[in-house]
Amino acid sequence: MNRNRLVIGLAFALILAFLLSAFVYRQFKRVSSQSVAVVATRHIVVAAEPLELGTLLDPSKLRTIPWPANDPISGACTEVQECTNRALITSVQENEPILDSKLAPVDAGAGLSVTIPQGMRAVSVAVNDVVAVAGFVTPGTMVDVLVTGTAPGSAMGGSAVTETILENIRVLAAGQKMVQDREGKPETVPVITLLVTPEQAGKLTMASTEGKIQLALRNTIDSKTTAPAPVFQTALFGSSAPVAMQPTVAKHTAHRDPAAQPYEIEVITGSKREIKYFPKTE
Repeated sequence: MNRNRLVIGLAFALILAFLLSAFVYRQFKRVSSQSVAVVATRHIVVAAEPLELGTLLDPSKLRTIPWPANDPISGACTEVQECTNRALITSVQENEPILDSKLAPVDAGAGLSVTIPQGMRAVSVAVNDVVAVAGFVTPGTMVDVLVTGTAPGSAMGGSAVTETILENIRVLAAGQKMVQDREGKPETVPVITLLVTPEQAGKLTMASTEGKIQLALRNTIDSKTTAPAPVFQTALFGSSAPVAMQPTVAKHTAHRDPAAQPYEIEVITGSKREIKYFPKTE
């Protein structure tokens, strides 16, 4: 009796296993028989290596990769010939698509000149470690330009003045480097090149010739202009300058005839203020 039950159980298990195997087999066969949709692609040009701003492109620096045709990149180059002998106006990383907007016009040359937009100018000014903010004024940073000189005219009496003449100016190059150090390390250079308008170029040249310039580093995303008021030397030191005390002789002569009192003259020399007395002569 027990033996019959065991045989029946085994037979049932075999039948169930066969049915399950047949079901799985049919499912796999149906999936494999379905046609796989083929995604249409087109080729785009990418950088074969990291390339710096101003680099003149040639086939050795470029390569093509397949890209889904139904998801195109606007402005992407599709053939290496489209990019050959054109310079980059921005840095690109390896495998980054080369867009037409990142390239200078054909025959525009290479180097710093291709990075200057139409209507703008690049002006270089001599700097030292202090003027260049301890070497942190690097390509791509934004600065304000301050100049210190002597104010003309009689109103301020030739007083020294510091004025902000340019705000939110982009640094094109530091020395001969047009790309910022990736680690943000400072670097002392003798010359900084700024991107300015023709009018600003005149102001900057005059400032560097007739006065002493100073660069003020600002946050790259802070584009707000504040137009700060000029700072005069007399505003810093004039009010705190000591007033010369009246000489003792004046106290002794205070009770005398007013006609005999000496002349009292106030003399201002730069930030120094004093009162001088001169005897009257008959």
